[in-house]
Amino acid sequence: MIDRDHALPVTQQARLLGISRSSAYYQPREVSEADLKLMRRIDELHLDHPFAGARMLARLLRRESITVGRRHVGTLMKRMGVEALYRKPNTSRKHAAHRIWPYLLRNRKIDRANQVWALDTSYIPMARGFVYLTAVVDWASRRVLAHRVAITLERAAMLSRRWRKRLRNTGRLRSSTRIKEASSPQPNSPTRFSAGRFSCRWTEKAPGVTTCSSNGCGAASNMKRFI
Repeated sequence: MIDRDHALPVTQQARLLGISRSSAYYQPREVSEADLKLMRRIDELHLDHPFAGARMLARLLRRESITVGRRHVGTLMKRMGVEALYRKPNTSRKHAAHRIWPYLLRNRKIDRANQVWALDTSYIPMARGFVYLTAVVDWASRRVLAHRVAITLERAAMLSRRWRKRLRNTGRLRSSTRIKEASSPQPNSPTRFSAGRFSCRWTEKAPGVTTCSSNGCGAASNMKRFI
């Protein structure tokens, strides 16, 4: 947005854009190798102790002879999008305009393929950073019907939303993870599904969030699902 070769000074360009002048000179830096190792260890501890906050994680790290303050741990947790999982206040209060759907999988025996499909988004740690895996899994056979890998969570959410539109025309029940709806300017080619009829229902109550160390595809990941 800032054109340094323009006749208009950078100060006036920043004022017209409504940004600070210092941001025009900011040069992003790569995350240090030490922080990457620390972030990976924080992610592993978060999978084992999903209720742990910055203070508890800092104490757990100090037990491993890793000297780090809770503020730095909190900064890295924000950068990773990791937070302690616990019951928030007023979780059982329903919004007046929120339509509550019945949970179709309650007391239902799942004993055949193509009866219930699950759609989940998980993140997989890589050498540097993470990639996000969105997969459609058949509950009975544990078969992966379709999957996509994205480098950003927004991209993964966009793929998930496209799949929901495709799955509306199929004749199966489906359980889905609640993830952030987002848009992505990048093109994609969602998997095609056959036509038919499809039932989609959220759970009646969502009192909290649980984590597990692996998803239906068997990939080591951190998966958040409302139950």
